Amino acid sequence: MPMQYEYTAIPEAVVPRSKDPVFQHLLDTYASETNKVVSLWRQFSAEDMAFKPADRSSTVLDVMKHQLLSERRFFAEFIGLGGEPEPAGLLPQELTPGGFSRRNEELCRPRLERMAHRDQQWWLEVVPFFDVQRQRIWVFWRRVLHTAHHRTQLSVYLRLLGKPVPSSYGPTADVTWKGADPTRSVEAAGRK
Repeated sequence: MPMQYEYTAIPEAVVPRSKDPVFQHLLDTYASETNKVVSLWRQFSAEDMAFKPADRSSTVLDVMKHQLLSERRFFAEFIGLGGEPEPAGLLPQELTPGGFSRRNEELCRPRLERMAHRDQQWWLEVVPFFDVQRQRIWVFWRRVLHTAHHRTQLSVYLRLLGKPVPSSYGPTADVTWKGADPTRSVEAAGRK
């Protein structure tokens, strides 16, 4: 049995098809990463938004705000996808896990549509990224890694709060399923 999620923000069936099939993995990955973020955020309560594990750490609220704001900047400024909303209207009216989850989904769905219409020339074009020049596809993958970094940060927060950590790529201490086979031994790592 494959991984089952309690909630799926962007079901596989609604992910648009890429104009150039070689780039379909970008759309599939972005939808999947969005689903992981939303699943994680939904584990927090409104009372958790001010939590931070140390004085110099960001709060849950800070991390969620940063995700929406920085993702908009990546797609608008660095990737140049177009169609991004103005920053002033970016954050949800309700600064709760549910409000942030809904807003993230609302922002990500149209990006998938816009990415689906891009071709190889567009993805491979070199664009400014802070103080360097990189291919647009490289900048996209940098965004995915940035999102994974903050998702991991909030996973630790959940654990510290004693809340369940949802599955991202496989079973967790809280979530497993029949057929799950995590690699936790030398023997498992040696399978071919």
